[in-house]
Amino acid sequence: MAALTFSFNQMEMEFEMRSKLIATSLAVALVSATSAGYAVADAAKPGQSMTHMKTGAGLSSLLEGAGVVLYVQGGATSAVMGDSIASANGQVVFHIPVTGTKTGVQHVGSNIVFFNTTNDKQVTLSNPVIDLAKGQITAVIPQASADAMAVLTITNAADLKAKKTNDRKAGLRTTKYEGATLSLAPGIAAALASLLGLPAGALPDGAAFGSADVSIYGKIKKK
Repeated sequence: MAALTFSFNQMEMEFEMRSKLIATSLAVALVSATSAGYAVADAAKPGQSMTHMKTGAGLSSLLEGAGVVLYVQGGATSAVMGDSIASANGQVVFHIPVTGTKTGVQHVGSNIVFFNTTNDKQVTLSNPVIDLAKGQITAVIPQASADAMAVLTITNAADLKAKKTNDRKAGLRTTKYEGATLSLAPGIAAALASLLGLPAGALPDGAAFGSADVSIYGKIKKK
């Protein structure tokens, strides 16, 4: 009985320590997001854009089950939908200010981070670029290479329709693409698992990541 009591207490202490570590990681993520000196999250100016990205139900709990916390940093904010990231339907929402480029929309100064709380290994998707025409999101993963690579695939890119609204008083045109569905690009799941120190196959190849809405702001051309 004494051995069972000790085992139970030890498990309880380990669970409590792990919960505190995850909570601390999320707190650090939110502090980093709100204190970084990048674009203000609610800014709407010509040449700037905004992405609202939401992970699919079940992804965050899958990652959390392996001790992995998902968040964003640098000019962005993240929040958890549902009771917790451990719940089956828990979702992480990213609010990311971005800057338009000639080839797409770049998350300048914003990173998507996977952090393994069990071994302190981290994988960063740095400055992702959304290319709606190519139907993919590329980013640099510093832990793997200095070159940008496809990290997410927009599975319904061909079906996305632009919705344009004009604010003539502000001289601002908003072009919005809603409901882009995202999945891990081929090979990225295995790379993430390896870099995070997870067992092979922990993340299925091409796994559904979530969805995103992209708003691009521009000037209204004067006639």
